[in-house]
Amino acid sequence: MELIKWLLSETGGTLIQTHASWVIVAGDVVYKIKKPVNFGFLDYSTLEKRKEFCQKEVILNRRLCPWVYLGVVPISRRGEEYLLEDESSVVEYAVKMRRIPQERLLINMLDKVEESHMKALAQHIASFHQRAERRDEWGAVSVMKFNTDENFVQTEKYIGLSISHHDYHFIKDTVDDFYQRYSSLMERRIAEGKIRDGHGDIRLEHVAFLEEGICVFDCIEFNDRFRCGDVINDMCFLSMELEFEGYHHLARVYEESYREFSQDEDMDILLPFFKSYRAYVRGKVESFLLDDPYLSQEEKEKHLLRARKFFSLSKYYAQTLRERFL
Repeated sequence: MELIKWLLSETGGTLIQTHASWVIVAGDVVYKIKKPVNFGFLDYSTLEKRKEFCQKEVILNRRLCPWVYLGVVPISRRGEEYLLEDESSVVEYAVKMRRIPQERLLINMLDKVEESHMKALAQHIASFHQRAERRDEWGAVSVMKFNTDENFVQTEKYIGLSISHHDYHFIKDTVDDFYQRYSSLMERRIAEGKIRDGHGDIRLEHVAFLEEGICVFDCIEFNDRFRCGDVINDMCFLSMELEFEGYHHLARVYEESYREFSQDEDMDILLPFFKSYRAYVRGKVESFLLDDPYLSQEEKEKHLLRARKFFSLSKYYAQTLRERFL
C-alpha cells in the first residue's frame, strides 16, 4: 500500500478498489495497478505477470473502446521515492487510461437512458461478436462445466454466509441437469461459429456513451476461458445486471434488439442458463471481497448484501430454466 499512498499523494487522485486492482482517478487520467494476488483463475503474483496482463488489457480493450486506453506505464523506485512513467528501476506497472466522465457511464444513466441507447448498444455488441475471432476450443461442454464447477468449489466456504445451502444445491443441480440434456445444443453452436473472443465482463459500469461513440471497456484479460465463449454468455451479463438493478424493461429491449441483429434462434433457452451463471459469478466475486484485508468491515457488509442478492438472482434464473426447459 506504500506505493498506492504515494500515488494518491503525488497525483491528488482518489482510490477505487476491486478484488484484483487499485484504480487511481487523477484528473483527466486513470492509473490501474493490479494487486499482487493469485486466485487460481487470476494470477497477478509477479511483476512480470502484471506487466504482461497490463499489455494484454490495453490490446484487447482497444477493440471496443479505442479512445480510452492510452498504454502501459512503468513506475520506478529511487531511494525512498517513486517515479511515475519512469523505466530506471521498475517496481510496478500501470494501465494508463483516459478518465471517462461518471455521468457517461450506463450505471449512472439508468433513470434517463432511452430505448434507442439500448438498441444501439445491442447492435454495437452484436457487430463486435460477428467480427471477433472465432475460438471454437472454448465452446466445449467440458470447458463451461469446468467454469461452473470451479464456481461451486470456490463458493463452498460461503454457504450459510452469502448463499443458502438450499440455493447452492438447487443451482448446482440445475446446471448439471442442463449439461445432461443440452450438451448437443452447445456442441452445435461451436460448429455454427457462436464461440468468439469476446469481452467477458459487459457490465453496467463498463459501458459508456461518449461523444466518439459507445465504449465498452475493462474486458477480461487475465483468463481466456472467461473472455472467450458463447456470444450469448457474453452479451447477457449486461441484461442480468439491468435486472439486478430493477430495470427489467431495458433488459428486454437490449435482449430483443440483440436477437434481431444477431438472428440467434437459441436465445430463449440459453439466456436463463447463462444469466444464472453470470449472476453466480458476481455473487462469488462479491463474496471474495469479504476476505480482502484492505477493506473495512463496513465495506464488507455492503459486499455481503450484494453477494446475497446476486446469488438469489442466480437461483431465480435457474428456477426459470428448470420450469421451462428441464
